[in-house]
Amino acid sequence: MFRTACAGPAGLVPLARRSGQLWHELEQVSGERLFEPTGGLLIGEPDGHLVSGTLEAARRSDLPVEVLTPEQVRREYPAHRSLPDGHVAIREAGAGLVRPEATVKATVEAARASGARVLSGTAVHGIDFDSAGAVLRTATGDLRFGQVVLTAGPWLAALAPELPLEAVRMPTTWFREESASRGSFTLERFPPFLRETGDGRVIWGHGTGSGFGPDGEVKLGLEDDGRTFAPVDADTVDRTVGESDWSVLTGLLPAAVPGLGAAPSRAVVCLTTRTPDRQFVLGRPRGDRRVVLGGGCSGHGFKHAPGIGEVLADLVCGKEPAIELGFAHPDRFA
Repeated sequence: MFRTACAGPAGLVPLARRSGQLWHELEQVSGERLFEPTGGLLIGEPDGHLVSGTLEAARRSDLPVEVLTPEQVRREYPAHRSLPDGHVAIREAGAGLVRPEATVKATVEAARASGARVLSGTAVHGIDFDSAGAVLRTATGDLRFGQVVLTAGPWLAALAPELPLEAVRMPTTWFREESASRGSFTLERFPPFLRETGDGRVIWGHGTGSGFGPDGEVKLGLEDDGRTFAPVDADTVDRTVGESDWSVLTGLLPAAVPGLGAAPSRAVVCLTTRTPDRQFVLGRPRGDRRVVLGGGCSGHGFKHAPGIGEVLADLVCGKEPAIELGFAHPDRFA
């Protein structure tokens, strides 16, 4: 889900704005449709973290958003027909969905076209630093560089063990519509959303269509709030799935999003990287000229990926990034 109205530190909104510009630039470079402008919803109690934080971000950055009453939500988005009277929805017309697999391929091809050398299927087993820079230890030999950028996702915890990073096992699930709900779960009527429940959990998901999964399958999951998903070793994580992987979510769905099957039609295990404050790790630890870190995205980093990439590139080239991201500096954990 891409959105610009991001609750949290002030730097997130300009980062999202820049990322949106760069997503469209990548579309032009690649000739591929990478972004689907569906609009998006953020739903919950008016004084809850999700709604109040989003409205504060919108006010602070002069973002165009619309607050919908419960009656409007139920009428326009029937899959959310169980929304309690005391809850509201924020609609961001410029929100949408990014196609992750297509954008990864497009980015790698754009890098190659710009002169990058891509070593696929080459695991980095360790990194040694000396006065000249860094040596990457791989199964096919050592690679020496003056400086390295570490963007290893859940493996960043192993490559930067001095930081409080955790690889987290996070299942993703898809559900089939019940026959009585046909038509309620198209992307148009069930656009990307985050919905805060009464106990503070946040459900996320989106409807079916436009190539985002098989027709008739609705993608849903839970945000990582520290209660549901366990830290794991990224190299040995168990990727089999069972009822315990979706039981918390399915316990919430009958009241929050009725009209779906009682169990997922499909499930896969994903990995994210958790930081204690759920914010990124971006920058040079202890000012080290040999290394730049990029990660710790805690499940909400992909929409910001192009903007983060530009920040990392600026740091490598000795430029001051245009966006103030002090809240994400790795030294905040020192």
